[in-house]
Amino acid sequence: MLSVYLICVGKLKEKFYLDACGEYLKRLSAYCKLTLVELPEERLPQNPSRAQIEQALEKESQAIRAKLPPSTSLVCLCVEGKLRSSEELAGMFRDWEGGSSKHLAFVIGGSYGLAQSLKAEAWVRLSMSPMTFPHHLARVMVLEQIYRAFKINEGSSYHK
Repeated sequence: MLSVYLICVGKLKEKFYLDACGEYLKRLSAYCKLTLVELPEERLPQNPSRAQIEQALEKESQAIRAKLPPSTSLVCLCVEGKLRSSEELAGMFRDWEGGSSKHLAFVIGGSYGLAQSLKAEAWVRLSMSPMTFPHHLARVMVLEQIYRAFKINEGSSYHK
């Protein structure tokens, strides 16, 4: 069974997001071993300097790296990432399955995103949209798209 990680900076608190994530985690259990990891967002002052933000992002990146098992293909969700269709994401899963990595990890940063150093290590940089979404909603969207990719690859009618 495929090993997929979703590593998120920030804790999910709202019940409606928790319920949506729970539903997709349940659905995904038939397709992969999905591990959801929540990491705390670094505390910053009210109006942080760029240097303070960069330092916080590097600390968060160290925490993310510590949660990645060996032989992981990293997918960073970021604004400058490439927009892909659901079919293209399904194709990425097929490509990944044919590779040598044992784990696939999707990473969603906190309110300031992800450190450049972490994004530079990514197998893929992925953008959900040119629009801005709350990070908690992005988590639900990523889980749904992972589920959709599996459904596309099995030839299901879920994706219309």
